[in-house]
Amino acid sequence: MMFNGTKPFKTNDTFVAPSASIIGDVTNWDESSVWYGAVVRADSGHPVTIGFSSNVQDRAVINTLPASVDTMQSGFPPICHVGHYVSVGAGSVLVSCTVEDLVDIGEKCTIMEGSIVESNTILEPGTVVPAYARIPSGQKWGGNPAKFVGNLTDQEKADIKDKAEKIHLQASEHLLEFLPIGNTYVHLEELEQKGATATQG
Repeated sequence: MMFNGTKPFKTNDTFVAPSASIIGDVTNWDESSVWYGAVVRADSGHPVTIGFSSNVQDRAVINTLPASVDTMQSGFPPICHVGHYVSVGAGSVLVSCTVEDLVDIGEKCTIMEGSIVESNTILEPGTVVPAYARIPSGQKWGGNPAKFVGNLTDQEKADIKDKAEKIHLQASEHLLEFLPIGNTYVHLEELEQKGATATQG
């Protein structure tokens, strides 16, 4: 959905469920997916990015701090960045946080503003990461507030990427179900329209 003249960007292999809402300055990388009932809001002037082969599962919400906040206490802008191969569990809430690559966020987790979740990390279901907290790489955390549970094994780290890839494959099936001939033609039509407009101008 366009908001204040800014339209979300998604590639032709991004799956956005019919009941999901993507609003404003949102960038969806290739093979990403936003599932049923999920909401991704970038309507306050701060962008949201969803990385390659990452997924935002059912009823999850991703948004940013209001437009009145230009800079967080950390000194960084209140954007929300979700890296590559990240699984955002159903019912989770992310607000102006940074989630690096290869992170598995369990169901109904909350990640507050200014917090950083480093790569190769697992958050157990229901975990609450307080504002401006840091979750170190290679670890599993859980609880409210989040506490260290243990270090990840090599297999657990590999499973993070495998999970994201499996969800992408499932998303591809849903994409074809809703658009039996795919949606590449939509992207081509938009490019043709832009070309025609440029020629006329």
